[in-house]
Amino acid sequence: MSREDPDVIDSVEKAFRLLQTFSAERPAMTVSEAAAATGFTRATARRILLTLERLGFAEVDDRRFRLTAGVLRLGYGYLAALPFWEHAQPHMRALADELRESCSMATLDGPEIVYVARVPASRSMSITLNVGSRLPAYPTSMGRVLLAALPSAELESYLDTVELRKLTPNTITDPAELRAELARVAERGYAVVDGEREEGVRSAAAPVRGGGGRALAALNVSVNAARVSLDELTDRFVPRLLDTAAAITRDIEGLH
Repeated sequence: MSREDPDVIDSVEKAFRLLQTFSAERPAMTVSEAAAATGFTRATARRILLTLERLGFAEVDDRRFRLTAGVLRLGYGYLAALPFWEHAQPHMRALADELRESCSMATLDGPEIVYVARVPASRSMSITLNVGSRLPAYPTSMGRVLLAALPSAELESYLDTVELRKLTPNTITDPAELRAELARVAERGYAVVDGEREEGVRSAAAPVRGGGGRALAALNVSVNAARVSLDELTDRFVPRLLDTAAAITRDIEGLH
């Protein structure tokens, strides 16, 4: 067990740390590469990888380990436990079909948002995101809705530690400016972001709430800036987005 916390099992912590080093940029690793990526010894990395292989979470080919579909069981357990998973999909599909734009839902995980549901637009978009995709919270509409709903102490902790990188010329990178924008989001009940994470992409988001009004997730619509103006996004799309988020919230409340 951890010498710092007797309630934490070191080997389990290390296994999950190694699992998280696999990515689109690093889909397969040798033992040496896994050790370098995690800072573990080669022996520790080897034992973890062989254990993952034994459990069906990894496979090895020519000394390179890659994850298998077995790891999706971990994510599905989370998604299946979400109170809005099945109830949100029909509403999201209806909104995406009406607006002919993609509709997504995400939750906050530390400094990032994680997509937990997505209905793509019938037409192509310049970005490809799926369930499980992660993005920084600060330059995204869903991230701002969720950050704006945090208790003040948690928000201040986030602002004190997050690295605000300038992803596009429009990205807000000043903590004071971001704090002011989050206050506006909290006041009006939705967020609109214009090309701050990716140029040419606009989005709007609204909170989906649970018991006590707590923001469980954020719902958004993303559009191509060349096709949908900022005024149209705000005037036509946001009211429908708010209605849909409210409908999902009512369905969730009906579960209790």
